[in-house]
Amino acid sequence: MGSSKTIMDLFQPAAKRFKLSSPHCCASDNTPNSEPLLQVVSRKLPLSSKSSGSSSATTTSLTAEQQSRIEFNRYVAKSKRNLKACSQKVSKAKEEGSGYVKLEELLAEETWLEVLHGELQKPYAKRLCEFVEKEIKDSGVDIFPPQHLIFNALNITPFDRVKAVIIGQDPYHGPGQAMGLSFSVPEGVKIPSSLANIFKEIHQDVGCRLPSHGNLEKWAVQGVLLLNTVLTVRRHQANSHAKKGWEQFTDAVIKAISDKKEGVVFLLWGNSAQEKSRLINVTKHHILKAAHPSGLSANRGFFGCRHFSRTNQILEQMGMTPIDWQL
Repeated sequence: MGSSKTIMDLFQPAAKRFKLSSPHCCASDNTPNSEPLLQVVSRKLPLSSKSSGSSSATTTSLTAEQQSRIEFNRYVAKSKRNLKACSQKVSKAKEEGSGYVKLEELLAEETWLEVLHGELQKPYAKRLCEFVEKEIKDSGVDIFPPQHLIFNALNITPFDRVKAVIIGQDPYHGPGQAMGLSFSVPEGVKIPSSLANIFKEIHQDVGCRLPSHGNLEKWAVQGVLLLNTVLTVRRHQANSHAKKGWEQFTDAVIKAISDKKEGVVFLLWGNSAQEKSRLINVTKHHILKAAHPSGLSANRGFFGCRHFSRTNQILEQMGMTPIDWQL
């Protein structure tokens, strides 16, 4: 991805204080729009309690905002560890000459390994792994996203953290675009039209400023699972890895959330995403449907859907922390 900034830019030295925006008014004067999220979240968090106090006293003396920041930073650090583990495996494979890491070794997040236990050993998944390996090693065409980011959505958003799910389709197939999160692109990459329309709707819905980049990692760390239904693609060949087994795997992810969690908000945009509603138990979860945010369909029901404020209203009604949509 060249110089594009992702979660690997974690924990850069910084002196300023990080502050989450208000969930009701996304604009925050304390977090400059151009500043990379994962530099911001690395900042030292001021605590109101003395360091010599007991852990219970420390916890009770923290404000809700401070507790939220600490929890957020903890998940950022966990995401960094997962991504580092995947990156090291890929680097080692390249040093050894194979240049390929088996798919099951790139799913690093232990909560998903437990929930999806045995999924990648099923016959369909073995065929999928063989296909992806052949594509990466023998096709002579770039495969996106880079190997260490194939399971980025799961490695950044642990199963127990999932509050909302935004379902995409194919990864972006242009160089440097795909980062393993639906609709998201690394900082420094031009914002695609669908994502630009998402930002416009958020601005109209909850008042967030239009961001200068399209990196959605901040949403993912807060519990928004940004899941594409197909997790790899050939360069400049949309849907080239469709119907190879990825759909069955991501269906298993959606069904696991439906079966083993409660109160998750599923944002289903467009016909392809809405087909996944068959996997979701509507007596336990919440489904929000709208047109796809692409330039072709955004004016036919995406603009004005208010899914972002509605998601936060649902979360708050369940006593959960709402999503800060401001990037």
